[in-house]
Amino acid sequence: MPEYEFVDVYVPRGTSRQEATRLLTDHAEYGHWELDRMALYRNGSRRVRLRRRIIRQVRATW
Repeated sequence: MPEYEFVDVYVPRGTSRQEATRLLTDHAEYGHWELDRMALYRNGSRRVRLRRRIIRQVRATW
């Protein structure tokens, strides 16, 4: 079963949808993050949880 690491990104309520999209796209492109879940609150702020797979390297033994 794959292992993931998570990061929470808080997007304040004054942030436009276009700016939020750009922010999350940058995280996805440069940090190799993918969207895990997003919560939209009544005041307009968003909490986004991103995840990426942890790749464990196995040491080769000779």
